Amino acid sequence: MPDRPEGTSIVHLGLGNFHRAHQAVYTARALAEHGGPWGILGVAHRSRSVVDAMLEQDLLYGVVEISPTGSRVGVPGSHTGVMVAAEDPEGVVAAIADPQVKIVTVTVTEHGYTFSPETGTLDVQSLSVQRDLADETAPSTTIGQIARGIALRARTHGAPITIASCDNVLSNGRRTAALVHEFLERSGATDVLDWLAHSVQFPNSMVDRIVPASGELYNAASSSALLATDSIAVPAEPFTMWVLEDLFAAGRPSWEVAGARFTSDVEPFELMKVRLLNGTHSLIAYLGALDGQGTIPDSTAKPFVEAAARAVLVDEYLPTVPVPESVDIDDYIAQLFVRWSNSALGHRTSQVGSDGSVKLAQRIPAPALEHLRNGVVPQHLSLTVAAYLCCIAPPQNFDPGPHARAMADPARPRLAGLADSAASIEEFVESVFTDGEIFPSELGEFGEFLSRTAEYVDMIVRHGPRAAAVEAATSSARHATVPAALH
Repeated sequence: MPDRPEGTSIVHLGLGNFHRAHQAVYTARALAEHGGPWGILGVAHRSRSVVDAMLEQDLLYGVVEISPTGSRVGVPGSHTGVMVAAEDPEGVVAAIADPQVKIVTVTVTEHGYTFSPETGTLDVQSLSVQRDLADETAPSTTIGQIARGIALRARTHGAPITIASCDNVLSNGRRTAALVHEFLERSGATDVLDWLAHSVQFPNSMVDRIVPASGELYNAASSSALLATDSIAVPAEPFTMWVLEDLFAAGRPSWEVAGARFTSDVEPFELMKVRLLNGTHSLIAYLGALDGQGTIPDSTAKPFVEAAARAVLVDEYLPTVPVPESVDIDDYIAQLFVRWSNSALGHRTSQVGSDGSVKLAQRIPAPALEHLRNGVVPQHLSLTVAAYLCCIAPPQNFDPGPHARAMADPARPRLAGLADSAASIEEFVESVFTDGEIFPSELGEFGEFLSRTAEYVDMIVRHGPRAAAVEAATSSARHATVPAALH
């Protein structure tokens, strides 16, 4: 079993599978090489399940790396404590303010940053955000917890700290910094803004590893390998990547010994991940779920899904990505399809397709607008939106299937209401772009994109996802030019 860290210098918000198979593993490897006080206090948002299990298992668990050729089990052992934020919000603030803590890392998904997709600023319409702005002691949102913690830090001892977002949010460090700054201003904590500017760093980062949901199969594999009961084993693919700006106000673990890459410009890696991997992943999930496929490998194995995935990746996402010089893009794309075809991993379409209203807002608009401004309708980006809508807010009398119904999405009630009240599919799609609160208004100004999306929704409903994908593959020439009147 791994040696214990010498102290706790990292607070991690979001004690889910991804953190436990990614940052925790990098930290454990850094500690094994160089030691140090870089233990992690893991903070779950509301659920006690992982917290209770980690306490029962002496804060240990297995990471089961799975590939078609076999699996292996590792034990990170980098945590020194766990807690539930909803049960002790004051404790979370105190932990962030602790002078021994030097880094706060965050994995709460895109939805956890409570910003408006339309403006990118703090979602002040959210009741949770409103409560946090009014209550200094018991914040419930991630941004509220960070802001209240660093405000207390500034007013007590003023030791510097780094806030490192590890979520699929473009320019995640800058976005987090802006949201924290806005929160402090709106809450009246303007006395700490000068200290914030000089003593807190918010590095951008890109994280990458496919981590499916846990299951008894993985618990059994971990328990067998470790000769100890493990009820919270984390499955993960062998591939892992972490790219960060080396902007740390009070030091950091030697994550580079575990393979982390430090660079002055993370954005190309972010765009490569969020668009090529995540954007394509979404299309695979939605088409696969609508075709009755429960996993990403089963979906990718369908020729029409693989063809659509290659088309959206190569023809529509890739031209909008400044590929880093150090990356062989052909190898990267080939590796993506190998990862998506990892049948031993069995990543569920319902998991990948969940929270699409937040995910697609990060992935679709910028590349779609780039093509549209150049007079080209991106057929497969339109198909992605259509397949998403059919999964989350299917038109009346259309059954998207059990895997689509299992997708969780905060916008589902709102979109379902728009679908129910629309007189036609065209009216529904137009309302999504004007009243759905997902996509920026500028995208809705391109009528050809909206009408094409409506046509794909209608085609999925009438003829199925395969027919819509075939149409997308053959329609580029017919629909390449956006009429000037529709700009």
